[in-house]
Amino acid sequence: MFSYLRERFATHLRERGRRRARLVSKDGRCNIEFGNVEQSRFVFLIDIWTTILDLRWRYKMTIFISAFLGSWFLFGLLWYVVAYIHKDLPEFNPSINHTPCVENINGLTSAFLFSLETQVTIGYGFRCVTEQCATAIFLLIFQSILGVIINSFMCGAILAKISRSKNRAKTITFSKNAVISKRGGKLCLLIRVANLRKSLLIGSHIYGKLLKSTITPEGETIILDQVNIEFVVDAGNENLFFISPLTIYHIIDKNSPFFHMAAETLLQQDFELVVFLDGTVEATSATCQVRTSYIPEEVLWGYRFAPIVSKTKEGKYRVDFQNFSKTVAVETPHCAFCLYNEKEARAKEKKGYDNPGFVLSEANETSDTKM
Repeated sequence: MFSYLRERFATHLRERGRRRARLVSKDGRCNIEFGNVEQSRFVFLIDIWTTILDLRWRYKMTIFISAFLGSWFLFGLLWYVVAYIHKDLPEFNPSINHTPCVENINGLTSAFLFSLETQVTIGYGFRCVTEQCATAIFLLIFQSILGVIINSFMCGAILAKISRSKNRAKTITFSKNAVISKRGGKLCLLIRVANLRKSLLIGSHIYGKLLKSTITPEGETIILDQVNIEFVVDAGNENLFFISPLTIYHIIDKNSPFFHMAAETLLQQDFELVVFLDGTVEATSATCQVRTSYIPEEVLWGYRFAPIVSKTKEGKYRVDFQNFSKTVAVETPHCAFCLYNEKEARAKEKKGYDNPGFVLSEANETSDTKM
């Protein structure tokens, strides 16, 4: 009993480790790590816009808050220095006729408040710059310009982060499993994909890559070797009318990398099928890409997808997403090679063949009738 449980636990750990060893996760994130990069990280600061957009929200908001608070406090110190040099602070006991550079700056706190009011253009009217100091006027102009730049950059980065087409890709979903069954008399690998929004993806295109390790005739081992996988639907794989869930399929013929696989050997294979969907968002005209992946344990041989679209009595089409990833077992050949051999055998049965060993001999006609 204990040996059986131990074996089951070891098998579970092996399968779990294998499931995690994938390049692309089910939600499209790439599991890859870069090491020993010779270029300096300074190159990422050169393209600061892309770097900011790629940051996670918690880091982006930290930079957003730090940029404003830092600039307010920095200019607050500068305003305090201007007031200190001009001896506008109360500790200098200025005379009644003394004209300060900035009215009503009594310390560091009031200098910080004036900096905040200046940069965000609040304009309470209690503190203001006078014409007494050219330095204060120059500092006011410089902070106003810099404040506009910071506002434009940070607000633009937030808006671009929110409106990225990557978020639109989250409303495109693939079936949990891929299935292999007969379709139109051919053995096919089928995947279901759905658009959860009513807005369309314009110019959609579906394709796939099969990732596996191969050994070249020269003995070189190529990890993550990519093989093109063509997916089609009944209307073609270009410019899809993607208003309802579609079932895309790959025909397993002699040119397919799945041709030499069988139902018994599928789980023994080491590959990862990555499926891509490219399209243009109708609302923003931005391009987006949706991707997912399937490993051998997620490819079901001898199944097809359950129906998902029906028509109501009111004449509307209803999509039941409860059956989106549901599969039904069907009779399927255990390998593509057997299916094509069976077809060839049936075709030969319908044809006639000459026997080269057959010799036609003519017999002399004799008449038994006597005159």
